[in-house]
Amino acid sequence: MSLETYPVANVAGTRVPYDPEQLRRIQEHPCFSEKACHSFGRMHLAVAPKCNIQCRYCIRDFDCVNECRPGVTSQVLTPKEALERVDQVLDKYHYIKVVAVAGPGEPLANEETFETLRLVGEKYPHIILCLSTNGLLLPEKVELLAELGVSNLTVTLNAVDPNIGKEIYDYINYEGKRYEGLEAATILLENQLKGIEEALKRRMIVKVNTVLIPTINDQHVFDIARKIKSLGVYIHNVMPLIPQYKFAHITPPTLAEKRKIQEELGGIIKQMKHCRQCRSDAIGRLGCDLQQEFESKHGKEEN
Repeated sequence: MSLETYPVANVAGTRVPYDPEQLRRIQEHPCFSEKACHSFGRMHLAVAPKCNIQCRYCIRDFDCVNECRPGVTSQVLTPKEALERVDQVLDKYHYIKVVAVAGPGEPLANEETFETLRLVGEKYPHIILCLSTNGLLLPEKVELLAELGVSNLTVTLNAVDPNIGKEIYDYINYEGKRYEGLEAATILLENQLKGIEEALKRRMIVKVNTVLIPTINDQHVFDIARKIKSLGVYIHNVMPLIPQYKFAHITPPTLAEKRKIQEELGGIIKQMKHCRQCRSDAIGRLGCDLQQEFESKHGKEEN
């Protein structure tokens, strides 16, 4: 397969070209390459139930096989169970190239995340290890992620102005203390930006997810795009709001509205236009999930 042409990353003011291994980790990752989503698959390991922030659009349900949205899983696995699940999936579906931890809570707030990544990385050194995070703990955990071999990272960044961020987050729990309002949004943003910078210094390939929330950040997404472009982020994924919890009253953007914004944002930074807002236990190609095939007997009995 011929290499696509990818931009040179601008990291902390330094132009850093992608090397062949980074190109592979883009080309085989269905979330980082639209071409890859037709050929390769990913699996999410739901080992991280605890979360350290409360978003006003988020309700996490651990036991709902019929929903397809972030934060949902049929069962939470232990690291040992997660490795067994990887064994089962890779033995049957060789097109799976990515193993990720994406919840159902915040991966970096759960020690099980790191043990799972260690176990999978040691047994499958050529698999692409990926992680999704809200970024609150990223500055202090990024070196550990690098040591464990995590190469692809997604950070959910919904605002680069704390005055907008305080409208999106109820609170954060950080260093043993609960913060609310502007203070919470400020701490979160500082850590997100610092964490992204540190990840890029370690040559991780970074994607930023932004939830598009009409009346809240639908115009602000352009400031987000310009900021993450300046940091050296590879790709931006703008996801429509799923109206629930405290944002249940907000009408989500239409497909046409989302596409229009993505087209405009594409003039600033590469856009991911094929996102399926996956579950925390998703397995397979995007839009062709197989997770129910691999539910454990124990999990099915509980359900």
